[in-house]
Amino acid sequence: MKIMKMFLFLSLVAFGASSGMAVAAPVIEHWVAPSGARVYFVENRALPMLDVQVDFPAGRSSDPAGKPGLASLTHALLDMGVEGLDENAIADRLADLGARISGGVELDRASLGLRTLSATVTREAALDVFRAVLSTPKFPADVFEREKARMVAALKESLTRPDTIASRAFWAALYPGHAYGSHATPESLAAIARDDLERFHREHYGVGGAVVTIVGDVGRGEAEALAQKLTAGLPSGGGHPPSGALEPHAGGEQRLAHPAAQAHVLIGLPALKRGDADFFALQVGNYTLGGGGFVSRLMREVREKRGFAYSVYSAFLPLAQPGPFQIGLQTRKEQAGEALSVVRDVLGRFLDEGPDEAELLAAKQYLAGSFPLRLDSNGKLLDNVAVIGFYGLPLDYLDTYVDRIEKVTAADIRAAFARHVRRGNLVTVVVGGE
Repeated sequence: MKIMKMFLFLSLVAFGASSGMAVAAPVIEHWVAPSGARVYFVENRALPMLDVQVDFPAGRSSDPAGKPGLASLTHALLDMGVEGLDENAIADRLADLGARISGGVELDRASLGLRTLSATVTREAALDVFRAVLSTPKFPADVFEREKARMVAALKESLTRPDTIASRAFWAALYPGHAYGSHATPESLAAIARDDLERFHREHYGVGGAVVTIVGDVGRGEAEALAQKLTAGLPSGGGHPPSGALEPHAGGEQRLAHPAAQAHVLIGLPALKRGDADFFALQVGNYTLGGGGFVSRLMREVREKRGFAYSVYSAFLPLAQPGPFQIGLQTRKEQAGEALSVVRDVLGRFLDEGPDEAELLAAKQYLAGSFPLRLDSNGKLLDNVAVIGFYGLPLDYLDTYVDRIEKVTAADIRAAFARHVRRGNLVTVVVGGE
């Protein structure tokens, strides 16, 4: 899983709020289709392209008890056979149209996206294929067995790597007994039957949970027709992201042996839900702590001053339920203890003091200045609007982003970190350390 995306640092003067240049966020239109699906739309006539994404609450946290891996396997087979088209015919049809289907599975959601030219004939033909993939996947038996075997083999290989071992142990320690802490095993994948995929699709890819995001070269009327066409044939019903409070969390430390030369270190705790009012203060503060690359305190103390690691980072991953605050690094086995001590000291001082005025200004300038780069293509717009739609964030979220970043104070940061990053609840996982 990618925890943090570092945006390319261009001129802050050109893009930053300090230049006085306003950020023109897109106009997001929202409605509920006759099918019951929620729809979010941004008209963008800059290119003759159309991007469509449909999100479902069918992420890995939706795996039923005893069958972790089912959500990922179901998603992998969606575009590998529909009525009248096998996987090769689907690929050929899309290639002929210059269109592409993509997607992924996260903890809370599963996504399927289509990119196509916006010309009516091409667009409609591509949407026909996309609709069939969404609504009527066939899960062919031979393809199912092949893909299941491939996933089992890939998982077995990944379980030998220290980064995989560390990540799985970390999430299991943060979320004991919770769907976020569950992971597929070769045995759980092998036990999945084809009928399980059909049932999972029927229960979790329903219209009641569908969120359609449309960005590109169409008007509102076309977007309304498109959304209804895509979702009218979906199964009824639909799941929802995990709800309910997490159990009170206790910290601790795990050290797991591994022959790798590098120790993998992860520190963190469940911290932040999507839509939390503290998000902006935590974003600004985290830039100084470990999210700002070479200008962050962790990088300065761990890498530049002591040479303990090539890279060290901190990040928040907000989810439907409190997602993790995480610090990560790799270091030589013999110095893992020292590196860990430095990280804890840097974090402790930051929790006590927060950023100084120069750090606060630099963080806000970067986050505000780089914001336009998050909206400079159809694909990036689609990603942002899809998150807004799936998690129910305000429609003016992008309009107010820069203003809310600029209003953050050092006191806001200290208070937000105090609420969300409690030292006594931190979990530490070290794989490969002596």
